[in-house]
Amino acid sequence: MANTKGFMLIAALVVLVTGAFSMYQVTEWEKAILFRLGEIVKSDIKPGLHFKFPFVNNVRKFDGRILTLDVEPERFLTAEKKNVIVDSFVMWRIGDVRRFYTAVLGNERNARQRLEQIIKDAMRGEFSKRTVNDVVSGDRDSMMKALTVDANSQAEAIGISIIDVRVKRVDLPSEVSNSVYLRMKAERSRVAKEFRSQGMEAAEKIRADADRQRQVLIANAYRDAERLRGEGDARAADIYAKAYSKDKEFYSFYRSLQAYQESFDGGNNVMLLEPDSEFFEYFNWARGKK
Repeated sequence: MANTKGFMLIAALVVLVTGAFSMYQVTEWEKAILFRLGEIVKSDIKPGLHFKFPFVNNVRKFDGRILTLDVEPERFLTAEKKNVIVDSFVMWRIGDVRRFYTAVLGNERNARQRLEQIIKDAMRGEFSKRTVNDVVSGDRDSMMKALTVDANSQAEAIGISIIDVRVKRVDLPSEVSNSVYLRMKAERSRVAKEFRSQGMEAAEKIRADADRQRQVLIANAYRDAERLRGEGDARAADIYAKAYSKDKEFYSFYRSLQAYQESFDGGNNVMLLEPDSEFFEYFNWARGKK
């Protein structure tokens, strides 16, 4: 009885172990290959729970999600024979798991090396058709699309499907960067000097125009002042003439008094004149002489 129970227990364990080795599960994000004694039997296995023959069949699973490969920066030659250093990355996934296994033995490291070489070869071809300006800004989108199509056609040989290829940055080599920087600096200096010369020319024109307007204003003001002064002098002379013509003797007397005042204004003035000279005419009148 005890032997029967032991045999049944052993048989149950064997059944459980055999059942465990007879089942395998494939998740939504995995791709699997079913082998029979090392030979591929099935590769289009759907997600879910599946059965196999234990110790005869074995299963290998691979990551079926989108993966990213950061490509090492590489130097490429453009259409204008200029070297550029390109840093890029590629998004890829396993497309044909059977081909992926037979091409790179299912090794993701080998797949990355092959894929990196494919991307670099495709980039070399695309960059050789374009100038630096096209690569940097002008034609980058169309170049990326063409690069993705070209690289994808080559990657299909190893069972890889390329989702997208993107350039992170494009740099010039250090020796070229220095020469480009110096050339740009010289160009900017030339433009700055041109702007300065244009500004100085405009400033001279403005200054000359301001000086001209100043001279014109001064001349006009002087002309108007002289005209007003002349008119005033003429009017004053006319008034004086009319006034003096009314009493000539008074005018003569008034002018003589002004002359006396101006002559004897200083305290140290000395005049040597004849007493009966015309200058002292009105002094002599005061003495009763004419």
